[in-house]
Amino acid sequence: MQGAARAEFSVCNQSFDVMNVAVGRLHHDKFRTQGWWKIGPNQCASVIQDPLKSRYVYVFAKDVFGKELLNGSVPMCISPNYFVIDGEMDCLVRGFLLAKFIEVDTHKTQRWTIFITGQPN
Repeated sequence: MQGAARAEFSVCNQSFDVMNVAVGRLHHDKFRTQGWWKIGPNQCASVIQDPLKSRYVYVFAKDVFGKELLNGSVPMCISPNYFVIDGEMDCLVRGFLLAKFIEVDTHKTQRWTIFITGQPN
């Protein structure tokens, strides 16, 4: 008996260093960011394990020294420690940090994997 297809959004680290990853997506009509997933070299992490309800997922990654690994342009909120933040506006006023996420078009598929090399594109 074959199991149901598993919905997920995965991030794979193709660099030689550990990276920390945060994701953003639409959640109940507003954006929600969440982090951190610590992903070792040549490892992958399933950062979203439920069905992708919107076409776009936003990703921010940095190395253990704080260097950004992606050239993002979509501003969203993050925090230095584990976080779940609702809303992408007024990050600094609300006590959060502002980070620029990349937009990933999943084409409304059930599963999507992004590979990060460690060198900004």
